[in-house]
Amino acid sequence: MLYDFTVPAYRNGLRALSAQLDKALGWGAENGVGELQFIAARLAPDMFPLASQVRFSCQQAIQALTRLGAAGAPQFAEDAADFAGLQAQLAATLAWLDSVDAATIDSDPGRPVGFDLPNGMAFDMTASTYVRDWAQPQYYFHLVAAYAVLRHMGVPLGKVDYVNYMLTYLRPGTAPAA
Repeated sequence: MLYDFTVPAYRNGLRALSAQLDKALGWGAENGVGELQFIAARLAPDMFPLASQVRFSCQQAIQALTRLGAAGAPQFAEDAADFAGLQAQLAATLAWLDSVDAATIDSDPGRPVGFDLPNGMAFDMTASTYVRDWAQPQYYFHLVAAYAVLRHMGVPLGKVDYVNYMLTYLRPGTAPAA
């Protein structure tokens, strides 16, 4: 159950982010916005830039699953310097997600999960409350922040770009006319 709430969601979000970056790169080329402008863009002075938001999106997916027992995760010590680097981080994370064993993640939803933050705060909860109350909100925070930075820079993204994977489930004949 925990696997089903994490790995597929992480795959969907990271693939959507990859497509958003592709769209941003093309739009930027047509509108005079370069990769470095995107990489350094942020929503507010005290927020992390796009490159960090992409890395954090990957790391949040990785961290959640390693805390639940997954092994062999890629590590990203630094932000990517260009879109190729951002896409490489996403690709490495997606490839690793394909190797995560569902039985390991689902082994015991009631098992304890504890972690410490750099500011000294420490948390103790069950695996299921960890996924619900920490892992998923942290992951989506950074995923949405990356999307919002791209929108802030003018990239014409919409909800369909954020949840493009939902088109798989679209009932035939129900899409609005273009």
